[in-house]
Amino acid sequence: MSRAPVDVEIERFAALLRAGEIVAFPTETVYGLGADATSSDAVLKIYETKGRPRFNPLIVHVADLEMAKSLVEMSPLAEKLARFWPGPLTLVLPKRKDATLSDLVTAGLDTVGVRVPDHPLALALIRAAGLPLAAPSANRSGKLSPTTAAQVRTAFAGLVPVLDGGPSQSGVESTILAVDGDTVTQLRAGALAREEIEALLGQPVALAKAGDAIAAPGMLASHYAPNAKLRLNATSPRPGEAYLGFGSGQATLNLSPTGDLREAARNLFSMLHELDASAAAIAVAPIPHTGLGEAINDRLKRAAAPRD
Repeated sequence: MSRAPVDVEIERFAALLRAGEIVAFPTETVYGLGADATSSDAVLKIYETKGRPRFNPLIVHVADLEMAKSLVEMSPLAEKLARFWPGPLTLVLPKRKDATLSDLVTAGLDTVGVRVPDHPLALALIRAAGLPLAAPSANRSGKLSPTTAAQVRTAFAGLVPVLDGGPSQSGVESTILAVDGDTVTQLRAGALAREEIEALLGQPVALAKAGDAIAAPGMLASHYAPNAKLRLNATSPRPGEAYLGFGSGQATLNLSPTGDLREAARNLFSMLHELDASAAAIAVAPIPHTGLGEAINDRLKRAAAPRD
């Protein structure tokens, strides 16, 4: 696509956002369902369209560190972690008293999750709109996150305009860290491995405990779920099950035949979408719990959890 049509498309979507509408747009992690984070009416449309519980806060996507600093209090430790921006890292920080964010974004908390996405169309859209964008994943609440524009269109029956930026490169959502004084706590494992964060900090990162109050997206016990029933850590399928493999061996689909966790993370949601379209039950091969395996296993555990 030539430069001019891309600019025209970006401006069309930016105009929709400025008018208080919602749009879906690509990021390097998954597609997001975005709205003006300063408008309660616009943010409410996200919750209503997704069917999302309003106690579940939203991540705010910004164009750069300067825009982030207009919304949250950035300590020296937070600024150090912001070296990963643009990238798949969300920082949960104290909201500035003069920030114009809607209270619906924070679900009434005095903190807000912010990140700078690493996707040229996402950054261009935020800059063109001139707004911070509240943007959870562009799916029905609790369902599989979308990694292609087609999956978004299917989820919302074509009712949400989608800025198509191709397949998401990371394939799982951002890692979420809460920064409180000198303490860094991982609230959600994601596309940035904890080992990389700890290497930058030179110290271990604490982990949120099961049952902790919801301070960020992705902390619900049941989330990211296909319609099919999932069985985890399966070495082989049972009759009637599709088999999602990892590493060598026979499988209906294989996250990574070579055992590459980055490839597996990139394929996770797209392959679950594909199997969910035809299978009533899915068995999933064991995934190592190292590096990005932490995020993959987190998503699989929540996807397999009992649903209300």
